[in-house]
Amino acid sequence: MADPLIHVDRLCKSYVGVHALADVSLDIRAGEVHALCGENGAGKSTLIKILSGVTRSDAGTVQLEGKPLPAGDVHATEDRGVIALHQESTVFPDLDAVDNLFVGCELRKWRGLLLNRAEMRRQTLALLERLGENIDPTRPVGELPMAQRQMVAMARALARRCRLLIMDEPTASLSARETQVLLQLVRQFRSQGVSVLYVSHRLEEVFQVADRVTVLRDGHHVDTRDIIDVDHAELIRMMVGREAAELVGRHHSKSAIGETVLQVRGLTRSDSFHDISFELRAGEVVGLAGLVGAGRSEVARALFGIDHYDSGTVTAAGQRLPVGDVAAAMKHGLALVPEDRQHEGLVLPMPVSSNLSLSVLSSLTRCGLVSRSRERELVQQQISALSIKTAGMEVAAETLSGGNQQKIVVGKWLASRPRVLILDEPTRGVDVAAKAQLHRLIRQLASEGMATLMISSELPEILSVSDRILVMREGQLAGELEGATATAEQVLALALPEEREVSVSS
Repeated sequence: MADPLIHVDRLCKSYVGVHALADVSLDIRAGEVHALCGENGAGKSTLIKILSGVTRSDAGTVQLEGKPLPAGDVHATEDRGVIALHQESTVFPDLDAVDNLFVGCELRKWRGLLLNRAEMRRQTLALLERLGENIDPTRPVGELPMAQRQMVAMARALARRCRLLIMDEPTASLSARETQVLLQLVRQFRSQGVSVLYVSHRLEEVFQVADRVTVLRDGHHVDTRDIIDVDHAELIRMMVGREAAELVGRHHSKSAIGETVLQVRGLTRSDSFHDISFELRAGEVVGLAGLVGAGRSEVARALFGIDHYDSGTVTAAGQRLPVGDVAAAMKHGLALVPEDRQHEGLVLPMPVSSNLSLSVLSSLTRCGLVSRSRERELVQQQISALSIKTAGMEVAAETLSGGNQQKIVVGKWLASRPRVLILDEPTRGVDVAAKAQLHRLIRQLASEGMATLMISSELPEILSVSDRILVMREGQLAGELEGATATAEQVLALALPEEREVSVSS
């Protein structure tokens, strides 16, 4: 048995009287992939922040090879070889990939007088090629799709020599191909003696790469097991305290499909999508599937008026929507839950209450003043309906776990009571129980007459919730399937490029 690289002993951490961690102890062995699982709010993010030096614990210790890790000091922790790849992309959007990789540790020449940009560019291209990415190293990273931004962040982590690599939901924004590349890299790290703490809600990945798994629930350590000694259903039960059968399963629509509420005809944008046409009817959930980069998010942004398009029409409730006009889209009953919750869905420093009421602030205002009593009533309803775990409605949204932040984004737009709800990766970074809850909510809203367009990279989610499935391939609609009878193989057959084969693990 390998000696522990990291020894965590009775860590405790509280926020505003709420226990994020309570007497958590575990070991991470040298050269192992150690999975960390649990629901949103279970304490995973807090543990990661303590291990990586972002925050200090209230009690307990963390040791690396028998010596204490610096508490609350990211740079000193990285110098000891503990590198964290956080769930949300931590790239600098205005810098290119080269500057992102070497910020703070630039290579120099001429006795340090000049930057060695040629060598930094060469190493950047080599690292991105290792990740299977072909990215223009001179392009500002903020202009890249989210998946490529995430890959730049991964390359930056690879550029540092590390003993422990902490990966928090590393595949949440990746395609199936990119995911398999990353999992192979994880295996390479293990073979080179690097330890990996792998945090993911995608349990199939846990079973593919992990040697052991630790489960947290409500801030407490439930168990640590060898992965060969636990199956999928038992792992879910350990995480949520309930059987897997209670959480998953294909939904069959019982709602009556009504009239067309959204009509899209010939929507085209030269660099993103071409000739997109479909209808969305009241009471139905339409899944929009396809590989990352197929143009799904770009279509959603165009429908909601965020981005312009070259030609085509979008008609809501019989009214043609003007191009690039978010206010008009909202006025006609559209709402968009964006893929990038931290930069486009939330105002992180603002309280939970302000974020939840943001989309309907005008309806809560009289004579220029917000009715705080009406706002509190609305916020309490949304927190209860979505089971948002928060220490209070006035705490900053940035203090919540990723999954609970996602619930706030959903709740913000549901407060506007839209007729058409567009969901772009609505359960990215959300745990099994919260995902099932959101799925039930989507179906409940459909039964009440709401029309939903749901973009998801997770085939089980698309198959579970959708009445119809539209599949995009390389900017075009490749086909349509009935949700009740569609299979993963059928969706993939439409989504994969015809001219080449792509290996995708289930």
